[in-house]
Amino acid sequence: MKNNIVELRNLGLIDYKEAWDYQENLFEQIVAFKQKKRDGQSAIITPNFLLFCEHPHAYTIGKSGKESNLLINENMLRSRGASLYKINRGGDITYHGPGQLVAYPILDLDNFGLSIKSYIDQLEEVIIRVLKRYGIRATRSEGATGVWLDAENPAKARKICAIGVRTSHWVSMHGFAFNISTDLSYFEHIIPCGIQGKSVTSLHKELGRNVEMNEVRDNVLQEFETVFHMKVTNF
Repeated sequence: MKNNIVELRNLGLIDYKEAWDYQENLFEQIVAFKQKKRDGQSAIITPNFLLFCEHPHAYTIGKSGKESNLLINENMLRSRGASLYKINRGGDITYHGPGQLVAYPILDLDNFGLSIKSYIDQLEEVIIRVLKRYGIRATRSEGATGVWLDAENPAKARKICAIGVRTSHWVSMHGFAFNISTDLSYFEHIIPCGIQGKSVTSLHKELGRNVEMNEVRDNVLQEFETVFHMKVTNF
């Protein structure tokens, strides 16, 4: 039996490792439910979760990432008040910090009939649609995940939302980091996503004005419901 109901949990500003552990716990819950279904308990309905949060300054390196894409040493890292984590998502290095909307969908992809590729495509579509609400044309970039502006022009291409996920047993975790009013100077210390010569931007920078995080989060949530055909309930 498929379940398109998704439980929303707003975690606020939370340490990266604490949020990672929180994700892992929910992820394991879903995997355990799926195992029971495979064992013949067909009436079991697997749950889905969507976490929204912000993180204190942190850099994360995915399974295929290279430490050489971090351009500062440990002392400089500490002086910037940032932490470094090697994590189990796909992708290379990225930055998380205040002013960035982070979403962690922990979904049973079987509930939504999604392949891993179509799941990532739909995450990108959510952000593309949100940016359209603000009059910003955003697209995908061939050969690179995430959401980009002017992707077709190498001299102007800039990423506004990074995506990195992990899936196992067709259950997802990790997700996207959408720059709203992020301090973009922190990206100067890395080669974002391991891609040379591409810049990073934010909603604030593109619009030239402040946008409330709650407003963007509400827009993201509405587009999640539309794109994924899900029904979101509050925790």
